[in-house]
Amino acid sequence: MTIYQPFLDYAIATLETHLDLSPYPIPEGFTHKVGTTGPKNKPQEVITTSYASCSSKLRQIRAAHVDGGNGLQVLNFVIFPQLNYDLPFFGADLVTLPGGHLIALDMQPIFQTSAYQTKYTQPLLETFNFYQKDLPWGGDFPEEAQQFFSPAFLWTRPSQIEVVETTVFQAFKDYLNRYIEFVNIAEPAPASELPKIKDSHLAYLHYRAEKDPARGMLSRFYGSEWTEEYIHKFLFDLEHKLALETV
Repeated sequence: MTIYQPFLDYAIATLETHLDLSPYPIPEGFTHKVGTTGPKNKPQEVITTSYASCSSKLRQIRAAHVDGGNGLQVLNFVIFPQLNYDLPFFGADLVTLPGGHLIALDMQPIFQTSAYQTKYTQPLLETFNFYQKDLPWGGDFPEEAQQFFSPAFLWTRPSQIEVVETTVFQAFKDYLNRYIEFVNIAEPAPASELPKIKDSHLAYLHYRAEKDPARGMLSRFYGSEWTEEYIHKFLFDLEHKLALETV
């Protein structure tokens, strides 16, 4: 059992319990990929597996899970709402490297207005404040990325694996369950809002695809061609999907 497999198992089981999920197509070659890292005389197998589903309100629920042994564990779990809802994105980046753990949890806003924060961030701040005492701020974050995160962004660098397996796991559960509550009560956005919602989704996905911190790591394991296709056709696929619709 890898560090983050319980996180993914919990997320899938919880979403299946509370939402009516359907399969989301994963392009051929992306469901399971095996590579190696480390010295030639002692290579370490690296396995990347992908999960995806959707629902009437959620365009894509997807995960990339990287298992590279004790020194490399990654779970990138993101939920993208349908374009006719003003729901935020759910984002969890959970990374374990030889130097420690990097944890990022948020409901990432599609708008940075006070009304939007009142609707979606304010109800999460109590949960955020509760975990901050045990999961303190992880330090500098790229200024250009700040527009895509909420005031309830939980960014931390725990030094102990026990903290990841307990406190981080519980925070992940609480953030996800609050997000599901928002999904269940969400109503379609007014038609006048739809162009702005679409533009916000595209801006966010374009930024994430271009600045994906996993690009270098995945390229080392699987090559740049596979990595670019994985990023643009699965991880952040909206631009690709919309382009196909216009053909």
